[in-house]
Amino acid sequence: MFSRAVRPALSVGNAALARSVVPKSAAQAANYATLREIEGRLKSIKNIEKITKTMKIVASTKLTRAQRAMTESRTYGQTANEVFESAETKALDEKKTLMVICSSDKGLCGGIHSGLSRATRRMLTEHPDYDLAIIGEKCKAQLSRSNAKNIVLSFAGVGKDVPTFADAQAIADQICLLPEEYGSVKILYNKFINAQTYEATPIEAFSEEAITQSANFSAFEIDDEVLGNLREYSLANSLFWALAEGHACEQSARRNAMDNASKNAGDMISRFTILFNRTRQAVITGELVEIITGATASAEQ
Repeated sequence: MFSRAVRPALSVGNAALARSVVPKSAAQAANYATLREIEGRLKSIKNIEKITKTMKIVASTKLTRAQRAMTESRTYGQTANEVFESAETKALDEKKTLMVICSSDKGLCGGIHSGLSRATRRMLTEHPDYDLAIIGEKCKAQLSRSNAKNIVLSFAGVGKDVPTFADAQAIADQICLLPEEYGSVKILYNKFINAQTYEATPIEAFSEEAITQSANFSAFEIDDEVLGNLREYSLANSLFWALAEGHACEQSARRNAMDNASKNAGDMISRFTILFNRTRQAVITGELVEIITGATASAEQ
């Protein structure tokens, strides 16, 4: 039993204790808000992880079809190249060159399109007079910021599915209708090396004049009236090869990108789960301290 002289001091101490509890309650309210924010962030990251895992599975399935189409397209393109190598066909340096960039309209596949754009800029640094025909919106958007004056033709809607020879033929028709007479056409595409590696590689296609001036052209006994068809057909072959290889590289890069994104999402989920548990434990501990402090103060009155 406290004396009357001590009771006023206890009253002052209890009032100070009550005042100190108010900021703690505000801090606990802030912790609750933080817990809700962390919980919301965890849900969003888990949803992203589900999406990236699904996209990885889809890309893996499409990659099998893309590699099959790539193997078939190499037969077309390499056979055409062997003909020109046997004829010793060379590009005409006195005429302009057209570069055809084989990208696509889709993203979420790492830096595969940026690599093509960088390779194109390097070639344009050495040959600033090259004209560009761009397949796909991704490279078009990137190159339009730096080399818009070189772009003479562009194509959209390519790459939604496995490329076909009909797609390549339609593009070759539009290229042949350009008013400029080009000495050669360089097709820049992503060459498939393995599931993890690809590199920007050019394929050479030649004009009718370059074909007729080949050193061993007479050995093939080609009629003049079919020469134009040969040029367009060989261009379509090379485009089909480039588009099929680029599509396989894109699917492989997308699968790798989604795999990395899923792993990063898993790491973030682990970190936010630990943060959520620690924050919740801190809130519970703070509430227990308040309860014990209030009970002690009530008992002392």
